[in-house]
Amino acid sequence: MMWPALWALLLVGGTRPGRGWAKEVDGGREDRGHVSVVVVGATGDLARKYLWQGFFQLYADEVGGGHSFSFYGAALSDPEKGSPALFAILRGLACPALVSPERCAALRDQFLKLARYRQLKSEQDYAGLHAEIGQGLQPEGPREAGRLFYLSVPAFAYADIAGKINGSCRPPAGAWLRVVLEKPFGHDSDSASLLSSQLEKFLKEEETYRIDHYLGKQVVAQILPFRMQNRKLLSPIWNRHHVERVEIVLKETLDVKGRTEFYNQYGVIRDVIQNHLTEVLTLLTTEIPVNLSSSGEILRNKLRVFSSLLPLDRGSAVIGQYQAYSAEVREELNKTKDFVSAMPTFAGVAVHIGNSQFDGVPFILTSGKLLDERVGYARVLFKNRVFCVQNVGDVHCQPRQIVFYFGHGSLQNPAILVSKNLFKPVLPEDSWQEVTEHKDISLFGLPLSQYYVQTPRVQKEAYAVLISHIFHAKKDSFISTENLLASWQFWTPLLHSLAQEFPRLYPGGEDNKNLLDFKLQGREVSFTNEAVVLISQSPGGSTAQSFQVTQGKYRTWDMVSAWAEELIHRLASDLQGAAERAVRRRGQFHLALSGGSSPLALFQRLALHHYAFPWERTHVWMVDERCVPLWEQGSNFRTVHDHLLQHVRMPYFNIHPMPVHLNQRLCVEEDGGPQAYEKEIARFVNDSSFDYVLLGVGYDGHTASLFKDTKAEALKDKLVALTESPVKPHQRMSLTFSAINRARAIGVLAMGKGKHEMITQLSRVKDDPRRWPITGVKPVKGRLVWYIDYEALLG
Repeated sequence: MMWPALWALLLVGGTRPGRGWAKEVDGGREDRGHVSVVVVGATGDLARKYLWQGFFQLYADEVGGGHSFSFYGAALSDPEKGSPALFAILRGLACPALVSPERCAALRDQFLKLARYRQLKSEQDYAGLHAEIGQGLQPEGPREAGRLFYLSVPAFAYADIAGKINGSCRPPAGAWLRVVLEKPFGHDSDSASLLSSQLEKFLKEEETYRIDHYLGKQVVAQILPFRMQNRKLLSPIWNRHHVERVEIVLKETLDVKGRTEFYNQYGVIRDVIQNHLTEVLTLLTTEIPVNLSSSGEILRNKLRVFSSLLPLDRGSAVIGQYQAYSAEVREELNKTKDFVSAMPTFAGVAVHIGNSQFDGVPFILTSGKLLDERVGYARVLFKNRVFCVQNVGDVHCQPRQIVFYFGHGSLQNPAILVSKNLFKPVLPEDSWQEVTEHKDISLFGLPLSQYYVQTPRVQKEAYAVLISHIFHAKKDSFISTENLLASWQFWTPLLHSLAQEFPRLYPGGEDNKNLLDFKLQGREVSFTNEAVVLISQSPGGSTAQSFQVTQGKYRTWDMVSAWAEELIHRLASDLQGAAERAVRRRGQFHLALSGGSSPLALFQRLALHHYAFPWERTHVWMVDERCVPLWEQGSNFRTVHDHLLQHVRMPYFNIHPMPVHLNQRLCVEEDGGPQAYEKEIARFVNDSSFDYVLLGVGYDGHTASLFKDTKAEALKDKLVALTESPVKPHQRMSLTFSAINRARAIGVLAMGKGKHEMITQLSRVKDDPRRWPITGVKPVKGRLVWYIDYEALLG
């Protein structure tokens, strides 16, 4: 009976495990012996797709090296249900690469014999597992080397399971314990800190392995070695003087069906950007360690990157959501028909590093669902100072870039590409090979033949790589507690600032076209396409075909529409553009501002972000004013002063409040306030034509302080008039239609759901200034643009 077993051992290359045979592990020594692997959540989707295949690869690699193994598939189900499910997975395991069919059959047979199912729920169950492991170690056999627990379970169960492992299933002294945790590791900085403190009660830092499978991707794992092996060529150009920007991208074509419950709690930033893409960022920017085999040095260097990252705010990101997402959430999570999720499925974030090496270099982190292709890469684009006058196709004029291509996309396979006008890279020849026969495709503006292309000789699955690293205690491939908390502290402020924002909708796939394109101005990003989203209300639901984008007109005039913050970004940029053009042409910019609450976000935006605005050449006028002292809270001028004027550098003489308070009284006809303001306008403003007039529109259709039944005919020869408001304070002073319509440009800002009914009515009525005063705004020679946010437009 012993011959079949002996023959199997010979086939798999096995030897009798012996004591005292040791190897170097991260600077220490690890005795050979018996290793127990316990996969908790053994029949789940992750275990079925990746984990068991990875542990089978580990067994194939290590079985002949002096260790013996046992594998436990653990779950909450009873053995009658759990055991058949486990062995159905194990019988379907594929053979590792480069293994002969005969050896593979023997390996699989041995692996199945070493595997068993355990129900793990209570403290007693873990104690029973502990006893079973101990009983399997015969006195004359190998000592216990260690226990590896892989927790493929939701994060809320980590602390409970860690407590049970610590209390009932720790290995004896001299044997190691390694507990692997799958992301997410918290939801924000507070929850991550809480989870870490709970785990610290039961597990030491060296026993905890937080896995990020991106660190197991061959190209990602090669970033630091690549930088070290090519440091003589890279060091002179790996800095802000030569790098134009860095793009770290993960695009997916799938939706979130099947993961909706998880995804609707986390969204795209927490799901992939805070972890996968941020880890790539640190590998690209960290200081190269003196010793690449020192996990401690690598983790310390990566931690220092976080201390150099500049804080993120709302202007650092754009977010989107594919149109069918809310319907999928309603269906899978049994939400009511009026439920709408604001969770982003797309994000583009600009990250900046405040150190001398990368100061000013934008790192663009981008990911999304239902995009045009499945691909992941990190692209370092270098500045090219060569200007080719005639032969623009010459190699010296082409983009200079290094691309760490993670896989999929047009290349399909992982690769490292260096454009030939940079240098020929060095990679380890035993594991990487140069590709010299290229497909007829282009990548980032260059044909593939214009790159040096290196690919792995043997492609390995990321989980298999990381499982091997866990076994060999290679900690730099995992997330330390300090690095985890530093990452969450960096990302949490942005997540909180986005919590109340509704993402831009997009149809999905090729139909997105340029809808998600975004641009970088300074340290801020914004969508390039200010589009109006019209959503079909058809019984069949939303589809890509029912999604329309309109660069629209409203009441025959130009219209810009977007979510509120994007709309304000656009209006502020348009205002600055108008100011710069006016200053170039005439040396001055005359801006008339309305009161009300709608412009407050614009004022704050201009004050805090538009440092290049030519305030020293700008004159600020008032469109209308309440008849109250200028220092009172109800004054429109007081509002403009508090939210804008006191924050910008503008000459005092360029500020023109309306004279509503003369002779110690308010808006008395005999005091001639309107006539005085007209004279002031005529004195400073050429032809009394403002460069830009910003208007709001009230719920009743009024604009400025021109209300329903205002007798426009009686005011046609005046630029400024006293008017009556239906609400207190009743007395007002206002520019007339004559003054407004002389302007070179007019913007009308309408925001909020409360304006939806009025905007809808206005879209249908004819010009009738007596009923709808805003319809009397018709510039004689200038341009009128309506700025309407989605809530006002769509309700």
